[in-house]
Amino acid sequence: MKARILVLNAGSSSLKFQLLQMPAEQTICKGSAERLGSENGLLVVQNSGKEWEEELGAADHQRALHRVAQILSEMEVSQNTDDPGIQAVGHRVVHGVAEFSSTTEVTENVKTQIRKLSALAPLHNPRNLEGILLAEALFPKALQVAVFDTAFHRSIPDRARFYAIPIELTESEGIQVYGFHGTSHKYVYEQIAPKLDKASRVISLHLGNGCSATAIQAGRSVDHSLGFTPSDGLIMGTRSGDIDFGIIFYLTEKLGYSQEQVNTMLNRESGLLGLTGFTDLRDIQQAAAAGNTSCQLAMEMMAYRIRKYIGAYTAAMNGLDALIFTAGMGTHSAELRSMVCAELDVFGIQLDQTLNSLPAKGNRAIHQADSRVQIWVIPTDEELEIARQTYHLLKAGPSEEA
Repeated sequence: MKARILVLNAGSSSLKFQLLQMPAEQTICKGSAERLGSENGLLVVQNSGKEWEEELGAADHQRALHRVAQILSEMEVSQNTDDPGIQAVGHRVVHGVAEFSSTTEVTENVKTQIRKLSALAPLHNPRNLEGILLAEALFPKALQVAVFDTAFHRSIPDRARFYAIPIELTESEGIQVYGFHGTSHKYVYEQIAPKLDKASRVISLHLGNGCSATAIQAGRSVDHSLGFTPSDGLIMGTRSGDIDFGIIFYLTEKLGYSQEQVNTMLNRESGLLGLTGFTDLRDIQQAAAAGNTSCQLAMEMMAYRIRKYIGAYTAAMNGLDALIFTAGMGTHSAELRSMVCAELDVFGIQLDQTLNSLPAKGNRAIHQADSRVQIWVIPTDEELEIARQTYHLLKAGPSEEA
């Protein structure tokens, strides 16, 4: 069964799309809108061997989505009696709680649940839903499919999943670790799995505008840095990551912040942005090289936080066999990778600086020959993983609810 599948992947400051011919996994067209929400949004599109860029200015996700729709319309991938067009649209959805533990056909109930969960993923779920609604309007005959970030992390054991709060809240309200970036972590792990023993212990570092670390043992997620919401753990583009919850009470009770102001600050005004005024690591690295001490400190803080998680997860798994860097910063910043791997030789992590600095593309090993731990740079392809899962559901046929 052949099918054309469109994938929409809305991140906190980006929108990626890809049109694929399945099951051949042939890319027809793909693109990425970056720096959304800033003053210099940019859309990069690849089609028929050609690549071009478009300035989006101060664009948000909705404007970027409409431009993607125009591009697809210009390619005449419409649905009519002569052209089957796009048969399914796969959507990345960040938060699915425990209810959505697998790939799911989008129904009215699913959309309602995604909307309700927006409070837990305010930078993502609303944009994921925007993509679903636009795709329904543009491709009314296509099967709409939701692939949830949280699904990969359902294997995390209770000792790592539960918080030390009254157990009644865990049981009645579902307050627990759900984990995110699951599609990305699953994809990059599977890229190197054939080179590892089945019981291997791996740490996957997804370092983009949103950042997370996942401990993977024998192919299963066993711990993860993001929890009930995608806001804790590592330092991110605009999110603080780990923070003493007492600071929240200090801000509200002593400094007079409202809950909404605190939520906005920690989700949209903190992280690299709060430390430096920039969200893009390329800008921060450039400023740091020019002597900007705030940017230098921010990079040191980010690398230090990542090293702490590497140490914690290595201890939790009683060892480490492979370390993966992925997503925008993890794939493109040799400087950040070098800073992260510094002073980790106690764990057998030995980076080859020459391999690390090479401007190579694709999957590549960057560890020294005698390093006990393999170190890999694996460009993530969440869109391909989503397309695979969407295609599998498409072949299975529509659900009764639909």
